Amino acid sequence: MDTLKVELGSRSYPILIGPGLLAHAEALSAHVPGRDLLIVSNTTVAPLYLAALTASLAAKHRLEVILPDGEVHKTLANAARVLDVLITNRFGRDSTVLALGGGVVGDLAGFVAACYQRGVAFVQVPTTLLAQVDSAVGGKTAVNHPGGKNLIGAFHQPVAVISDTATLATLPPRELRAGLAEVIKYGLMCDAGFFEWLEAHLAELLAGKPEALAHVVRRSCEIKAMIVGRDEREERGDRALLNLGHTFGHAVESATGYRRWLHGEAVGAGLVMAAALSRELGLVSPEELVRVHTLIERAGLPTRTAGVAPWTVLEHMRIDKKVLGGRLRLVLLRRIGNAFLTADYPEDALERTLQAFCG
Repeated sequence: MDTLKVELGSRSYPILIGPGLLAHAEALSAHVPGRDLLIVSNTTVAPLYLAALTASLAAKHRLEVILPDGEVHKTLANAARVLDVLITNRFGRDSTVLALGGGVVGDLAGFVAACYQRGVAFVQVPTTLLAQVDSAVGGKTAVNHPGGKNLIGAFHQPVAVISDTATLATLPPRELRAGLAEVIKYGLMCDAGFFEWLEAHLAELLAGKPEALAHVVRRSCEIKAMIVGRDEREERGDRALLNLGHTFGHAVESATGYRRWLHGEAVGAGLVMAAALSRELGLVSPEELVRVHTLIERAGLPTRTAGVAPWTVLEHMRIDKKVLGGRLRLVLLRRIGNAFLTADYPEDALERTLQAFCG
């Protein structure tokens, strides 16, 4: 078991990474506080892992809420359903909400934990690659709105993240590929050496090799923990770099009603668009753009958003959370391994990029 730490002063917390952690009763008990525990999961994950988790937490007073699976269900209505269970069963401020599942479950359960009695303890037990490398770490919680992705949310840090890498063995190939988009993001954003490693070891990752997957989970968490420790609430701009590819991707998801694309698939196409716009502005080289496009394509991820009109995507981008003073800020690349946040780009360059990759 590897242990990392997100350094946030009195709110610092560990990230535990390793196979078999769901059956590690001692580790789970040590990091899940309180007597009363509400486990939030979904109809896909619960049949696989809920029994092992509850056996390891047998000493707790437990209730479970099992939600439908899918991004389309990350709604205020389902958050209210979870809140109803907490209220009906008189859970106190010393209770804990635990998310067992992927990014949708983690985001929604974390939002509930942030809201209930102005904040109760929250534990992340991510079971997808995307959640283990990204969404479970950092304290961003939210639900979606028809007008935009994650527009209703709060910062609420977990007290622990417990990533059992053995759960990745049951991921469908499509979900595994979607998680790789977030992994590739980290290399593009700030670690060119990691990007090169991904180019060399992608076949092992796609084959689900445990050692390769453990490496990318650890390295991704190291990068995210460092950035969150520096800029927890995106007040300095460092944390906004984690949104590389996401402004494009979130717009595609919301434009299609959260039904057609997995989050990582939309991010994969978004990474290509961010690199293409960076090339349009004379920043990255033609060779680097080819490397980005090739790695995304090799990962089995989409490189364009067929069937989604460019103007529709642009309209959804304009209500992104990074809009400041009416100007859409984007995360672009100076080169592979060096991302930056800017609002200084020609609007027509963005429109040309969308026309080239959407529709």
